[in-house]
Amino acid sequence: MGKETDMKSKIQTLSALLLALVLSLSVVLPASAAETSAINEAGKAAAATAMTYGGATQMAWAVWQDGEIVASGQEGAPREGAGLDAGSNLATLYGVGSVSKIYTAVAVMQLAESGKLELDQPVVKYLPEFKMADGRYKDITVRMLLNHSSGLMGSSFSSGLLFDDASSLATDRLLDRLATQRLKADPGAYSVYCNDGFTLAQLVVERVSDINFQDYLHTHVLSPAGLEDTNFPDALTNGKERSRVVPTYQGEDPRPLPMDCLGVVGAGGIYATAEDLASFGGALTGETLLKKASLEAMAAPEYAKGVWPQEGPDALAFGLGWDNVEWYPFEQNNITALVKGGDTQYYHAGLVVLPEHQLAAAVLSSGGVSTYNEMAASQMLIAALKEQGVTVDETPLKLPEAKRASMPEELLENGGYYGSLTIYEIKLAEDGTLTMRYPALPQVPAQNFFYHDDGTFRDEEGVSALRFVKEDNGQTYLHQWAFTDLSGLGGLPASNYAAMKLPENQVDPALQEAWASIMGGAVLPMNERYSSQVYASLGALLQVEPGEAVQSAPGYIGALRIEDETHLRYAVQVPGNAGRDGSDMEIRRDEKGALWFYQSNGGVYMDMSAAPTLSTGKDNAVSCTIQPNGYARWYKVGANAAGKTMTVEMPEDAGFWVYDAKGTITASSVLWDDASGKLEEGGFVAFAGDPGAKFQLTFR
Repeated sequence: MGKETDMKSKIQTLSALLLALVLSLSVVLPASAAETSAINEAGKAAAATAMTYGGATQMAWAVWQDGEIVASGQEGAPREGAGLDAGSNLATLYGVGSVSKIYTAVAVMQLAESGKLELDQPVVKYLPEFKMADGRYKDITVRMLLNHSSGLMGSSFSSGLLFDDASSLATDRLLDRLATQRLKADPGAYSVYCNDGFTLAQLVVERVSDINFQDYLHTHVLSPAGLEDTNFPDALTNGKERSRVVPTYQGEDPRPLPMDCLGVVGAGGIYATAEDLASFGGALTGETLLKKASLEAMAAPEYAKGVWPQEGPDALAFGLGWDNVEWYPFEQNNITALVKGGDTQYYHAGLVVLPEHQLAAAVLSSGGVSTYNEMAASQMLIAALKEQGVTVDETPLKLPEAKRASMPEELLENGGYYGSLTIYEIKLAEDGTLTMRYPALPQVPAQNFFYHDDGTFRDEEGVSALRFVKEDNGQTYLHQWAFTDLSGLGGLPASNYAAMKLPENQVDPALQEAWASIMGGAVLPMNERYSSQVYASLGALLQVEPGEAVQSAPGYIGALRIEDETHLRYAVQVPGNAGRDGSDMEIRRDEKGALWFYQSNGGVYMDMSAAPTLSTGKDNAVSCTIQPNGYARWYKVGANAAGKTMTVEMPEDAGFWVYDAKGTITASSVLWDDASGKLEEGGFVAFAGDPGAKFQLTFR
């Protein structure tokens, strides 16, 4: 997820520039023209393929070898009708999303090298104001922040994903939000992707170094590595480099969106060119930024310290900061490959580093998918290795041979409901047939798998398998195992726990029905900043009819366990990616009977049906003032306002959004600097800003 502060960026010092010059003079001779050509051809082909698979609009890539960029390129162009000249478009800066976590990990490791912190000491030793409503937080170590095993719920990102706004609210409020949260697992029990861990690590870096995070990175990471094309949203939104930011888009609309800004720098807010990102990866292969022992520590299989499937490989195998330290196909060829992907709402990034071969490749895109970018980077590095005389065997992996067999009767007990990012209903027949359906997605056909003599249930084609695993923590997991071959990008293995069997939770059927109805209606975000990307992501959610019951497991709503009439509790403990970003939920009714939803991660929502109807006033002029609590003002468009054009006189630091009856944004001061918008019956209007901000509205 990606994922920045309002601190001013600093100009690099003369000594840093001289250091960069010394480094550039000491690199090895460039690769031969033939080598560069071969890598270029592989790069262009892989990038084009990744663009096709992911549907990216633009893409940039670069390969670093032995101290310099040996190949790079750009693919795609701004959309027609975007008002940008494709021929003269010089935009090269992309959001790197969660690849920012590697910069954070490097900063932590540098401080560990200097003796200013120890990885296995509690976070509270360095950040004593860090507290939670769960005594186990005292056991969270700095290492656990970097290997995703802290037990934190995941992402406290309210007002953290913004448009053209470098506000650091999400970072500044993190400690307050964590103070009211509990942990979803014992610290160290297992690794599950966690953004808040890296925002917390950012705060640790600032406290231990006594330097704000961006200044620390400039001084200790960017300058020593000679990275002049790496930056942060606050500098870009206010500086001349803004024109170099690659445009992003909403759906098929050709109009470029405002700049994608993340208010959580350490978790996902850095911008870079592909060349700079590849060079950053390359700088880690020597001792420019870290000692060899520190990089080796980052490359250790941290994931294996907790609950994790025994079979492999998979797209995830956490190190310190790295998503994968056993990346296919390099691991199978005894080559260490360190991989990190990054996905914001609109940018996608992949970085692959081969330390032993002094190689790194980066692929960045507007639109697309980070996994495809990572696979494209791998293809570029395979071409570079070939020029070194190193052949990488890419023989596609397959499931081990197995035959259909009679199923042991005791496996029948594994039937039931399994939860993660979605809910699975598993039914087992005595003949060894496993039928899997998705209660919340009744339109998706059920899938059948058949028992085999190795203990797996395989699909009819024999390309994917499921297995039940009872772990040491007493939980039963649904393990999925498959290998996919993507033409032009290579193989993508999967071996992970897709879900955990939900413990029985018997509740009154009336309570289940009430919750299913409550959670089936649409909700409106109330405490998001006016520039939040959440407003742009609602879309079809605004079309949901109130009262459409959510289909789920008995005693649950999705991954949330029904506790009572007002509380839901996040219930699953799944390592990897399927158990990420949990949150408990509480509902309350206000004095008017309107239903409100409070998430433990800080999000506040109101039932869509509670939105009042927009009034046009007696003289087609009214005002709208943001409440003292700062919550947004939402209105439904009724017959009185339908068909009229609303003109808005804007206060400072505020914005408005207009939606039609399908949930499509038809006007927005944030996205397109609109001052007016035509209203459609059944649509919605949202106003957001600082407490007391007053909007003057006129209708015609």
